[in-house]
Amino acid sequence: MQQTIVTLDLEGVLVPEIWIAVAEKTGIDALRRTTRDEPDYDVLMKGRLDILRAHGLKLADIQAVIDTLAPLDGAKAFLDELRKVTQVVLLSDTFEEFAQPLMKQLGWPTILCHQLEVASDGSIANYKLRQSNQKQHAVSAFKSLNYRVIAAGDSFNDTTMLGEADVGFFFHAPESIKKQFPQFEAFDEYAELTAAIKGALV
Repeated sequence: MQQTIVTLDLEGVLVPEIWIAVAEKTGIDALRRTTRDEPDYDVLMKGRLDILRAHGLKLADIQAVIDTLAPLDGAKAFLDELRKVTQVVLLSDTFEEFAQPLMKQLGWPTILCHQLEVASDGSIANYKLRQSNQKQHAVSAFKSLNYRVIAAGDSFNDTTMLGEADVGFFFHAPESIKKQFPQFEAFDEYAELTAAIKGALV
């Protein structure tokens, strides 16, 4: 039987959307935009950095918000159950500087993401993509290693990952995105997604 890897998005699938949490804490509504709203990640991130500069917000301010967050209800149990039966890798467009506290709460799963460029005063100067369209490239690489890949995500930036995978699912995706990509079966409960992934492992 072919070996399998499950690739999962992080925000919206296992943990809350970090930038929405920052928006709620700071009252800056413009930071509520996520990859569910803006398909172009470069446009989204440049806009976020401009907003942070305008309001004098630094990395420590965002990390303080992240420290208050917890995984979504049932997320760790879902992840633990999957890891009993298959390898799991998180593919996220977040940053190492944001992810660590949340990875600790999830039991330190493997995550492939990006990095921030932080200035000496603690402000976020820029962001550094490990690789453009890294989610699709990662799935393609796993397939080249003769793994069968099952993927799940919720946003525009997950659709190439889902399309590249042998099987792709939406989880917690908004209706607008589900309608644009009806080829991906969609779920909103961990039990349903667990059953679908286990069914695809056969």
